Amino acid sequence: MKIAVLFGGSSEEREVSIASAAQVIPALRALGHEVLAVDTASGRLPPERERRLLASGIAPEPPSGQELASLGSSALALAHSKADLSGVDLVFLALHGGAGEDGRIQAVLDLAGLAYTGSNHIASAAAMDKDLAKRLFRAMGVPTADWLMAPADAERIARELGWPVVVKPNKQGSTVGLSIVRAAGGLAAAIELAGRFDDEVMIERFIPGRELTVGILDGQALPVGEIITEREVFDYQAKYQKGAAREIFPAELPETLSRAIQALALRAHQALKLGSYSRVDFRLDADQRAWCLEANSLPGLTQASLLPQAAAVAGISFPELCERICRGAMIRHK
Repeated sequence: MKIAVLFGGSSEEREVSIASAAQVIPALRALGHEVLAVDTASGRLPPERERRLLASGIAPEPPSGQELASLGSSALALAHSKADLSGVDLVFLALHGGAGEDGRIQAVLDLAGLAYTGSNHIASAAAMDKDLAKRLFRAMGVPTADWLMAPADAERIARELGWPVVVKPNKQGSTVGLSIVRAAGGLAAAIELAGRFDDEVMIERFIPGRELTVGILDGQALPVGEIITEREVFDYQAKYQKGAAREIFPAELPETLSRAIQALALRAHQALKLGSYSRVDFRLDADQRAWCLEANSLPGLTQASLLPQAAAVAGISFPELCERICRGAMIRHK
């Protein structure tokens, strides 16, 4: 097939997206596909620029607002880029965050009649909007921590959620703009920080416990994984810097509990009507109760990413994972 891999863009997860593309593009080429590399911030890349960009790696902190602003719009203007996507059989979305994961690019591709990987524009938007996603989780019986949306005063937070709380942008990924607030005195600064990345801010009850994750592929839950880090949350640095976290696949859990968490992950995936693959994250508390944190409609595909690790434990190589993601997209498009 002729496949255009869309990546980069101008979200805070730009470097993560580039790192995903650095794995996906050679895997697809090794499978015999013709691959076009397209940065949604700048268009189709010539070979030398592609090589340099894909070798750039992930810095300890996300790009600054100034750096991202200099890239221009990340929403690929198909009207301007028809020559780049003409004759393409499939668009592989190696995008994370922003317009690449919130349904906007998916809607444009739908209008253009192009097949693409991941979930449709409605499901993508629902997964990115944490407030909406949590409402849908609860409607489907998936446990998720209590939350409020800012503005909310300290008295109400103490009464309804208790301290500590997690303050985060409502529509953001990779824990960008996230803070743990232990007392009322830190609330304003945390809300201000989260507000830099989104016009809506969520205040969520903090769940202490183990960090678990479940990949979904073709309607099946992959083995449960556990993330172990010295940090209180699995933040941007822990996710993408070598040695900052340890991932265990499969997680050391009783079989009955593991199956129960896989079932919850599938239910969360279905609640959002996600596509052929996703990744669902949980916290497991001291009473062995699993609480759904979020679902990722375009989970990372970097060397350190969790979905490829889960697939490998299930006997699915990275090239096979990419091929199955492509196959799922073509089936949905037809």
